[in-house]
Amino acid sequence: MPLTISVFSDVICPWCYLGKRRLERALDQLGLRETTTIEWLPFELNPDMPADGMERALYRARKFGAERSAQLDAQMAELGRQERIGFSFETMMRTPSTRRAHMLIAAATQNGRADPVVNALFRAYFEEGRDIGDSEILREIGLRAGLDRAVVDHALGNEQLRSLVEAVERQAAEMQVTGVPFFIVDRKWAVSGAQPTEQWVGALQKRHSG
Repeated sequence: MPLTISVFSDVICPWCYLGKRRLERALDQLGLRETTTIEWLPFELNPDMPADGMERALYRARKFGAERSAQLDAQMAELGRQERIGFSFETMMRTPSTRRAHMLIAAATQNGRADPVVNALFRAYFEEGRDIGDSEILREIGLRAGLDRAVVDHALGNEQLRSLVEAVERQAAEMQVTGVPFFIVDRKWAVSGAQPTEQWVGALQKRHSG
C-alpha cells in the first residue's frame, strides 16, 4: 500500500537532517522506500533572519552562549556519525535565511525533484559549510539536482512561490507545529522529532498490519 509522509522541516536544522536519515533507514529496512512519497514542507526556524543571513558564531552565541553552542555541536556531530552524516560545524561561517531555499524546494516539488534538492541542501550546509542563503549557491544546487535552469532561475525570485511558502508556514502555525522535524503519516497521524529508526520501523509495521 503506497505511503505518504509530509515533513515540516528547515534545511538549517540538524535534527531534520538526522530525522530524514533515520526515516529513510526505516523505509529501507521495510522495503517501503520505492512506494513512499515524501512531501517536504517549509518551516523557517528564523523567519525574521535578514536575507543575507548573519555570522553563525554570533547567532549561536546569542541563542545558546558560546560554550553551550560548542557542546551542542559536539553532541550532534556524534549523533551524525552514527547515521553516516559528516557534520562539519567548524566550516559553517554563516546562518542563512532559508526562505529562498524553501522556494527552491517548492519548485523542485512541482517538478518531481524535491528529495534530491533537499538532500543537496542539507549536505551543502552541514557537510560542506556552504551558505545556502546565497542565490548562486542555490542555483548551483538546483541545477546539480536535476532541475532545468529556467525552473531554478524562476524559483528564486518568484512571488507566487514565496507566497506559497508563507502560506504553508501559516498552516503549520495553525496546526500548532512549534518544532521540527514534524512528520504527518498518511494525513492521519503525526510524529514529532527525529525518532530513532527502530521506533519508525515499529510504527510503520503497525500501520501496515492494521
